[in-house]
Amino acid sequence: MTLPFIGERKDKEKDKEKPSPDNMTLSQHLGELRHRLVISLIAFVLATVVAVIAYEPILHFLIKPLCEANGGGTRLSGVTAAHGLGSRNCANLYVTSPLDGLSLRVKIAVYGGLTLASPVILFQMWRFVTPGLEAREKKYAIPFVSAAFVLFLAGAATAYLTLSHALHFLQAVGGPDLQQIYDPIPYLGLVLALMALFGITFQFPVILVSLELARVVTPARLLRSWRWAVILITVVAAVFTPSSDPFSMLALAVPLIVFFFISIAIGKLMGR
Repeated sequence: MTLPFIGERKDKEKDKEKPSPDNMTLSQHLGELRHRLVISLIAFVLATVVAVIAYEPILHFLIKPLCEANGGGTRLSGVTAAHGLGSRNCANLYVTSPLDGLSLRVKIAVYGGLTLASPVILFQMWRFVTPGLEAREKKYAIPFVSAAFVLFLAGAATAYLTLSHALHFLQAVGGPDLQQIYDPIPYLGLVLALMALFGITFQFPVILVSLELARVVTPARLLRSWRWAVILITVVAAVFTPSSDPFSMLALAVPLIVFFFISIAIGKLMGR
């Protein structure tokens, strides 16, 4: 029964022996950074293995918006069925190289690994930064990581839900004389890029609140610049949206504008 308490006592003594950030040398800072990077890399590798194992369900999940854009009635081609690159009876995807299947699996594994490992990576980033913060600021570690992960998922979900409308719009732009035949590499590249872009840009309120906590900017200053912020967010959404369709642009710009004002309100509450 005493062993756990002995272990806790040793951990506390180890924490006491660890130098404070102000007294750490450059080599000690680099050692701490290496430790955090190794943990993040291990988490990414394990998450990538999980994504490789779950390749087929992930692939069918990503093809579903194309099925909805096609009305769910397009027949599956023989080439697609042979390579397992189509959701049943709803999409046509053609491979033109023997290496396309491998490239597709690697891409899904990397993006899936980053998504699954993002909570650990964000937490390690925060753990590297927190020693230099005051005790009052350290208590925001869990809310910071949790909010960042939830917002990333919300951004990816927003991109996924609007993707079928974007694909339908892009198909209609070319006119009825065009036959839609998709290569899975660029198609899934577009899907994953949209989901990653939305997930990353949805970190906007986390960054703003962090800057407010660090007193780099103030809520009053942000509020005075709201008109320029709205214009800048709209321009950024129009320029960086990979699909360049109005549905994705609005789906990206509107939440970011809402997040901007929510961040100002959170900054004022924390200031009080």
